[in-house]
Order: sequence, then structure tokens, then C-alpha cells
Amino acid sequence: MKIAVCVKQVPEAGSARRIDPQTKRLDRSGEAALNAFDVNAVEEALRLKEAQGDAEVVILSMGPAGALDALRKALAMGADRAVLVSDEAAAGSDVVATSRALAEALRREGPDLVLLGQQSSDSDGAVLWAAVAERLRLPMVSQASALTVADGKATVKRQTEFGYDRIEAPLPAVVAVSDAINEPRYPSLKGIMGAKSKPQETLSLAELGVVAEDVGEAGSKTEVLALGSPPPRGDSRKIEDDGSGAQQILDFLVEKKLI
Repeated sequence: MKIAVCVKQVPEAGSARRIDPQTKRLDRSGEAALNAFDVNAVEEALRLKEAQGDAEVVILSMGPAGALDALRKALAMGADRAVLVSDEAAAGSDVVATSRALAEALRREGPDLVLLGQQSSDSDGAVLWAAVAERLRLPMVSQASALTVADGKATVKRQTEFGYDRIEAPLPAVVAVSDAINEPRYPSLKGIMGAKSKPQETLSLAELGVVAEDVGEAGSKTEVLALGSPPPRGDSRKIEDDGSGAQQILDFLVEKKLI
């Protein structure tokens, strides 16, 4: 069994987000890390591998050459190898363009199961898994809080606002996991050291048969037209509670004819 996990390198949690005024894209020049939701997907793939006994976990991503640093965390956790799609022509890709490149990389791998994190912390789009599944014409389940694989099908406990759904999908399938599905393991020192020697492949768009016009800004269907600062805040009044705070709030609401 082969399990592919699509992951993304994102700005490290806690770092300030800045939009480059020239490119109108997120500035990614600072510290980066593996997207937190994707770490849950990696952990779930490793648990499935341990349960199956005979499985391979392949980490797949698209990004700059430096994204391999984030992929190595997944390798340190226990994944078998990593594949990075890296090409200057892919810069500025939106979900539509990114899904095209990832889908071709997945076709090349031919996995039995594709896992993704529910969303990324930089854009919070939460739709890439749907776009990838559509391009591959595979069944897809999102918001997975539990996952089992047996008898050629994936069984997913899907979290909803009303409770849980139990969904079965024939393999191959695409599953997006929530952060409720597991508690990711920490890479061991042995795993960290061993990650450097695991297979790490970098592919260009040409090697996937993807033309430059289908990715990057040319292949994207969304465009940022302008950037602007938020409007200034209106007049405000600060109320110091000296024991009459409630009355002051009431007087303010009456003054504004809100009550």
C-alpha cells in the first residue's frame, strides 16, 4: 500500500505576516515550518503504515527549493521519502494552479490513499483537497476525525456541526484530516539524523508534463488587484470602572439612541 501525504511549507506560527506590495503575495522570506494540519496528516499516514505492516509513506509538496527543510520533519517522523515539485514558473500559483501540479505528481506516484491537512495556516483556504480530488476524479472525504483502511476501502468518521458522519469510500481516495484525528509524535533524534539520508526528489514542471502557462500567475484564476490599509477606527470612548461602569455604559447607549 502506498500513502501519499500532500504538505505545505508555511511561515512559522507566531511570525508576523506581511504582504509584499510589489508581488501582492505573502512574504515568505522569514522562518518557515511544516503546516500544522499537515503534521496531523503525516501522523495518520504513519499510523496506517504501522497498522498495515507493509506500506510506504511518500511526502509530496510544491514550493521553492528551501521547502525541503520542512519536508524533512515528516521524514524525521517516519515517512519513507519526499518529493518536491519546485519550479520558478510555479511562483504565485493559486489553488487551481497548485492542484494541477500536485495532481500530476500524484498520478506519477499512483498512491492508494492521498492524505492532506484540512487547511493551511497561511491562507486557510481549506479547498485544495477538493481541487486535487476533482482533477484525479477520486472520491474525497473532508474533516476526518478518525480513519481506518481495510478491504479496499477507507472508512472515515467525519466531524460535522451536528455530530459525526460515518463515510466509506473505495480506494484510491483523497481524505482531508482535521487536527482532532490524532496527536502527532515528536521526531526522535535518530529520526532527525536519519531523515537526511532518506530519498528526497525534486521535480520540475517539465518532468511532470505540466506547461508553465498552466501554473503560476498565468495558470491562476484568482488575482489580487490592490492592497490597502484598513479604514481608521471611528470615535471611541474609554470607560474607567470606578463602580459606576454599568451606569456609564447605559448612559452611552441612551445617548446613541441604541436603547
